[in-house]
Amino acid sequence: MAKDKTSKGPQPQRIGNRWAGPAMVTSAIIGLIWIVVFYVLNGQDINYPSFLEWYQDLGNWNLVIGMGFIVAAFGFAMKWE
Repeated sequence: MAKDKTSKGPQPQRIGNRWAGPAMVTSAIIGLIWIVVFYVLNGQDINYPSFLEWYQDLGNWNLVIGMGFIVAAFGFAMKWE
């Protein structure tokens, strides 16, 4: 007689990716803040601290970076269960 390998008891439920929700929200917020800061500081004559001069040097690429974070948030949303 062959042994039945399937158990008759309740199967454990698979828990979704717990990291995907917080990663999605964090990525979306970072992207939103990145774009808002760019628009607020754009055209302003501000003396940036030395560690933030790269932000001004990026110019309009700041929009691409901010949108990249937002697109990544949609990617994390696909992983969230």
